[in-house]
Amino acid sequence: MLTSRPTEASSASRSAATVSAAIILLVSTFATAYAGNVVDLSCVGAAQSLNCAAQWATAGDPYVRQVPQPLGEAEQARLAARDRKWVARCRPVIERDRYGVARYHYSAAGCEFGVGTD
Repeated sequence: MLTSRPTEASSASRSAATVSAAIILLVSTFATAYAGNVVDLSCVGAAQSLNCAAQWATAGDPYVRQVPQPLGEAEQARLAARDRKWVARCRPVIERDRYGVARYHYSAAGCEFGVGTD
């Protein structure tokens, strides 16, 4: 026997409307409080089981990288000397393993982790 339950349907729609209104108020509050930032709020589910997730980020292009200023002659010389000192100490060699993968081998301990002689 099929029966209709209109009171439960209206209760569910009222609950969904309440949750929707709360989310809209929440998003509008964040929009004014965090101007210049981006908020992405995503919700799925129904009135009885609702799950929401928010992602926050600063506005702008995330792929823009800050380029360091050009180095002076003294700084370039210092870094080149440091590199030569590391190569002389670690003596990196590329050897293939039994699977044919090229791997670096070093003559001193710690060189594989970038440990230098600074």
